[in-house]
Amino acid sequence: MTRLHEILTKFRDSGWELIAVPAAGWLDGKYDYDALLAAVKQADEECGSCGCDFDQLYKEALAILADIKK
Repeated sequence: MTRLHEILTKFRDSGWELIAVPAAGWLDGKYDYDALLAAVKQADEECGSCGCDFDQLYKEALAILADIKK
């Protein structure tokens, strides 16, 4: 399992529709890069410094997604 897959699994299982839905789609093979990127960016803006376990995962996912786009 790749690190992105691990992160997206956590996002999918989070119950937060903003990241759960695009993460589930990606994991199901529906690779909508732009939708996933937008959702993770929004989640990071809204919750990326609240102190929860997801704070660092947003940043890590964004870095991985940036590498994919290169």
